[in-house]
Amino acid sequence: MATEELGKPPSLPSYPQMITEALDAMQQGGANKSSITKFMESKYGEMPAGHANLLSDHLNRMKDNGELLLIKNNYIKAGPDAPPKRGRGRPSKPKDPLPEGVVPAPPRPRGRPRKDPNAPPVPKKPKLPPGPPSLSKSGKPRGRPRKVNPELMQNGVEA
Repeated sequence: MATEELGKPPSLPSYPQMITEALDAMQQGGANKSSITKFMESKYGEMPAGHANLLSDHLNRMKDNGELLLIKNNYIKAGPDAPPKRGRGRPSKPKDPLPEGVVPAPPRPRGRPRKDPNAPPVPKKPKLPPGPPSLSKSGKPRGRPRKVNPELMQNGVEA
């Protein structure tokens, strides 16, 4: 963060401060990134090199911290009555305190239970011997015919 502040002219305030000023100045209740940039350029003049990357980084950081909300591609300042963020890294819901003397149950294991190593092996199902192929109404068997191993003919030549 110190490298970011070294790269900009001394007359510019910090990016979070400029972002909040821009959002306060916008009357429609929110602003997208391009309108925030236009406001900053109109107020502070030429912005330093890499302004777009710095602005994106600070907007994302402020959004992750809960200072800003992103609704329909517009950044809005989060109020004190705003609902808690529910997404990645969200805070857990408040839980009721347990009465004294109660020990919480251990958490349930996740996934499929392990096999019992002392259990007897499960018997395999016996295969039914293949019967004659079922015939359809036309009299022909259904599906592709079975592959037959080449057998030696009576004269010793393979078929």
